[in-house]
Parts: sequence; structure tokens; C-alpha cells
Amino acid sequence: MSAVEAVKLWRSGRHRESERLCVELAARDDTEALSLLAEIYTGTGRSHEAVESLRRLATLRPADAGVHRRLGNALLAVRSFAESVSSYQDSLRIEPRNARGHNNLGQALMHLGRIPDAAESYERAIEAEPNYAIAHNNLGITRYEEGAWEEAVACYRRALELEPSFAEARNNCGNALMKMGQPQEALEQYDLAVAARPDLADAHNNRGRALLRLCRYEDAIEASEMALQLKPDDVKTLINLAAIMMACEQFDEVIGYCDRAIALDPHMADAYEQRGSALMGARRHEEAVGSFRKLFELEPQRRFAAGTVLNARLACCDWADYTATRDELIQSVQADRPAVMPFTFLSLCDSPELQLKCARAFVADQIPGTRRQPWSGARHSHERLRVGYLSADFRQHATAILMAGLFEAHDRQRFATVAFSFGLGDGGLMQQRLQRSFDRFIDVRGQSESDVVKLMRSLEIDIAVDLKGYTWDMRPGILSRRCAPVQVSYLGYPGTLGLEEVDYLIADPIVLPPRAARHCVEKIVYLPDCYQVNDDKRPLGEAPPSRAEAGLPQDAFVFCCFNNNYKIVPQMYDIWMRLLHAVPGSVLWLLEDNAAAGRNLRREAGLRGISAERIVFAPRVSPEGHLARQRLADLFLDTLPYNAHTTCSDALWAGLPVLTCMGATFPARVAASLLHAVGLPELVTHSLDEYFGRALALASSPEQLESLRTRLARNRTTYPLFATNRFCRHLEQAYVTMWQRHQEGLPPESFSVSPLVMET
Repeated sequence: MSAVEAVKLWRSGRHRESERLCVELAARDDTEALSLLAEIYTGTGRSHEAVESLRRLATLRPADAGVHRRLGNALLAVRSFAESVSSYQDSLRIEPRNARGHNNLGQALMHLGRIPDAAESYERAIEAEPNYAIAHNNLGITRYEEGAWEEAVACYRRALELEPSFAEARNNCGNALMKMGQPQEALEQYDLAVAARPDLADAHNNRGRALLRLCRYEDAIEASEMALQLKPDDVKTLINLAAIMMACEQFDEVIGYCDRAIALDPHMADAYEQRGSALMGARRHEEAVGSFRKLFELEPQRRFAAGTVLNARLACCDWADYTATRDELIQSVQADRPAVMPFTFLSLCDSPELQLKCARAFVADQIPGTRRQPWSGARHSHERLRVGYLSADFRQHATAILMAGLFEAHDRQRFATVAFSFGLGDGGLMQQRLQRSFDRFIDVRGQSESDVVKLMRSLEIDIAVDLKGYTWDMRPGILSRRCAPVQVSYLGYPGTLGLEEVDYLIADPIVLPPRAARHCVEKIVYLPDCYQVNDDKRPLGEAPPSRAEAGLPQDAFVFCCFNNNYKIVPQMYDIWMRLLHAVPGSVLWLLEDNAAAGRNLRREAGLRGISAERIVFAPRVSPEGHLARQRLADLFLDTLPYNAHTTCSDALWAGLPVLTCMGATFPARVAASLLHAVGLPELVTHSLDEYFGRALALASSPEQLESLRTRLARNRTTYPLFATNRFCRHLEQAYVTMWQRHQEGLPPESFSVSPLVMET
């Protein structure tokens, strides 16, 4: 019997007999039998046995390059990468210009992480066989891994010239185009990939990623679900679906997909990141802490991972190791590492210099050069100045509450206003009011950043005013791509964006004194009175409930703070507890944000010797109800380093005095600006000792506090804080000055707006 007989047996379907015969012949060093036996083992998935057969064969045929190459392939299959490299090198010593050998060597080197060596092998494969499409594709993969996206695309395109139906190369080309910030072009490649290979799950999933980037959410879901049908347990697809649902704010769906991914791969860091973000969106902050901690445990150097943990803990008022954790984040920011999101950092550090560093680290990490471009140079000239407002919050939201009256007050003879809304609408009365207040209201939520920029340029928007900054649902890529010749940051984010494409930041001399301007990338527009707009049409709401109905003691002094719980830090809470000690029977009335925060704040009070019953929580109610109930409090205690902003305006509009301590940064000085603009500068303190002393004095002097209330009630209608039309005229003058400089070819420059004379 011979190997020829074994082949005949195999071809006739008598596989067991063929294999037995091969084993007998191989024992006698029959090389043909060993070769066939290796094929049998490979074809039946017995890779380790194939390796042993090929090792024996290579010993018997040391000058056979094909045998060494096959051994390299078998070793690659069992993940013996270093041995695989050695076998491929043996084959190439015999056949130095064998393109397959160089290509396969490149594959083994890639697995070992030797990217430059792999690239050299692929180049040699191409040199030996210039029309070798697979080698061009693989060379593209090395360029991709090195971050040379354009070179990668060139390699993939060459592979596709040689083999247009090469679906994997199409898919890879799309991935590189995504890295280059070209999702539309990437989508075209993914479409061609799935047309060539409808069963290529990765291409369907990547289509979903591109469609998500293009804000085509329904199409993205469909593409990713197709990928999941093809590969039901693919964690990458599950995470992509979670990301799509996150964009749609379907938080329960996000959590479900992440849980499935984690069950399949407990070390999937992306799943914990998405899960934590969804839990934060669902206000399940305590659960979010667990997800973010796992993320940080898995990848402690991952960008922003450390900051997400502390951010979630602050939302729960969980202050264990607060100082040490905060200081570590500050050190990371000092080292220009993207460890914490800029908005979170505003609550942690009262340093303008470091807040700028944090913003710049975010920009460097999140807004690459492919998403940034200068103005095209086009010149606009319109009868009315065209102002585009960009926000996700044209609905019942703090930004809308402050700005609704401004939008209505704009001079329609001189200004055309357009809203570009990229957030979820709620269909409520506020959204309806806002839609009526603009010349045009355009929902761009389903459009990519590039598409929004194209739209704004086609509409020849003169001045773009971003109202989001680095807050939830932000779209900074619109500004980075230059949607308008003049770009402005206002209200939504109290500080510098660190983004060179933003020309101006609207402020006032209190929130951003001239000496602090050097810590801003933008030029500063100084409004008179106060930078913050307010709506003087806002109703004060219904009659307040009784103190008993609000859970407050009838005759006690009521300190309150309705800031979000994350703004409360241990240093401020220490002072508040000292005040409760010093004012017998007094209570502290706080916003009820989540159960964990309430539990922790009561526990922290107990640790400071204050009974838990003296901490009272106010549940979330309608804006009108919230305004009304503030009249039950005696004194609003502000926070530092992140002041009350809209909450301060709320309190002052309701007639409740606010005591603040002014810090060094923009967010730490807002309440001071508001209080000056309403004629109550004595409520601005400049140290925490002064803050404590002033609060105690007011709590001990009913006459002084009543005098403040009387003045506030009078000043509310006579001072500039709530004079919406006056504010609007100042802001319009700022827009005119910005535009005049642009039209004259002058660069942006800081300037002050002259105040209008108040009527008395």
C-alpha cells in the first residue's frame, strides 16, 4: 500500500481507512503520507496533530520551502507565533522571493506586535508580486496600526484596484476613513463590502458605527442588528448598539446590551464605560459608580476613566478619599493627561490655569485635526445679521428657562435668528414657545456635525452661538469645523473651551476679570451688569405650600441649597453643619436628587454631630412649583468651587436671599455677578470664614434678613439682573461689534459693551 492508495480512499469517502493507512505509512517516514496526514488533521480541526506531522515532514524534507511554509501556517493556527516566524523564515531562505511566504511571515509578526517588521514583510511580498492584493491589504493594516490613516487608505485602495470584490479590504478602508473623520466616505466602503460579502458581520457592524457618527440612528440600529444576527455573541456589535441607544437616550436598552457584552467578556472596558454613562443618564448614580470603578480597574490609564469614578461618586455625595482622589486628578491635569472631563473638573478645582489645561487636554484627545478647519474665507453681507444658536436644550431646561425671553426680545429688524436643535425634544410648552421665538427653528439631531456645518454655511449664518460647551449632548465638532465666520461660546459652559476655532467667550468683569483672560483661548466680550440673561416674563408660580407640606418645621430657621448634589463638597458641608450647630433648631433643606445622595448626606451630618432629621430633602417638582416653595426658606447657602447659576437666579427671582463665597474661576464667581446685578453685594463673601460669619449673623438677625428680602423684592424690577430687553440690547451690540471687526478683516479681540442708561 502507498500514499496513492490513501488518496484514493480519501476521495472515495473512506476517510477513516485513509487516515489509518497514512498513520501506518508515516510511521515508516513516508513523506507523501505525512503530507496527506497533515492535510487530514488540518481539515478536521486537529491543528496540534497537523503541527507534529509537518514537523516530522520538515525534518525529512529540509530543503522543501513549501513544507516549512505549511508548518508556519499550522503553527500560526495554534498561536505558536514565534515558532511560526522561524518556520516562515526557513521557507524564505530557500525561496527568498516567495510572495506568500513573506505575506504569511507578516501575519505571524503582526500577532507578536512587531508592526514595523510585519510591514517590511508585506512590502517584500509586494516587491515579489506587485499585483498581490492580499499583501496590499495587509500592508494597509500595519499602516492603520501605526496611525498612518492616509497611507492605510492608499494601501487598501490599491488592493481594491486589483480585486474590487475584496470585501475585507473595503471594510478595512472604511475603518481608516472613520479614523480620518470621514464617516460618509467610510459608509460608502462598508456598503460595497456588504454588497460583496453579505455575511461579513464586521462590515455590517461598522456600517452601524458610521451611521451613528452620521446621526442616522434608525439605519444604524438596523445595520448593527444585522451584524448581531450574523454573529449573535459579538461583543463589538453589542457595544455599538449600546452606543447608538446612548445617543437616543434609551438608557435601559444601553444597560441591557452592556450586560450582555459583559457576560460574554467580563474584561470589556467599553461595556463598563457605556453602562456607567447610561446609569448616570438614568440618575442611577450609585450603580454607575460600580461600573466606572470596574472600568478604572481594567484600564487605569484609559482617558477620562479616573474622572468618571469621582464624578459618579460626587453625584452620590460619596466622599470617601475625596481629597486624595481629587488631588490625583489635579496632578493628571497638570501633566496634560485627559483624566477628567472638563465639566467635572469645574467642580473640583478653583484654578483658571488648570481649567484651561483640562479643556486643552480634552480637545487634543477628542477633537483631532480631521475635525477642525479654518473658515473658508467666504464673505457674507445681509440686511439683517444672521445669528445661529446651537443647543440640545431647546425644551424644558435651565438654559431655555434663562434664554426664552431673550430669543423673543431680539430686534427682528436688525437680526435674523435661527435655532439649530440637536437634542431630544419633549414637545412641551417651553419647546413650543422657543419654536415660535426664532425666525427659523431647525431640528438637526439626525444630521452629522459635517452636515450641520454645510447647512449653516449654506444659510450664510454670520455668528454661531454655542450654548452647550462641554455639557451633556455636546457637539463641539460643529464649532471645530467652522460653521460660521464668527463663533461664540455662551452660557451653557462657564469657562474656556480651549478650542482655537471659538472666537469669543461672553462674560462680565466679575465672572472673568481681565487678569484671568490669559487663561482663556477665546477673546472675552465683557457685558455690563451681568453675563447671565434672565427671563422677566417668567411667572412666579402658584402660592407656596405650607412648611408642614414641604416637610419643614414651622418655626425653625431654614437654610437651603437647591444646587445639584454633585456641587456639594466636604469643605462646604463642614461649614453648613457648623451653622446648624450654631443656630439651634435650624434645618438644611436640599434638593433630593437620588437616594444614595440623601443617605450619604444624612450619614455625613451624623458624623458631624447633627441629627439626620435636620437634613430635609425637596423632591423634584415643576419649575413653577420649585419657584413657589423657595419662599419657605430663609437663606440660600451657595457652594464653592461651583456656584449656583440658574439656581441662584431662581432663588433671587423668588425673593430668597443667596449668600455666596467668590472663588477664582468663572463657575466660582457667577453668584457674585448675579448678586451685584441685583443690588445685594453684601451677600458676596471672599473667604469661607467670612461666609460662615455672614451666614451666622443673618440667621441671628431677623430684622437684617427681612431688610434684605424687602430690598430684593424692590430691586428685582429696578436693577438690571432681570431686565431682559436691556440685556438683549447689550448682547446685540456685542454681536454687531464682533461682526464689524470680521467685516473689516480684523482678528477677534476682547472688548467691553457700554451699558445703556437705566430708566428710573
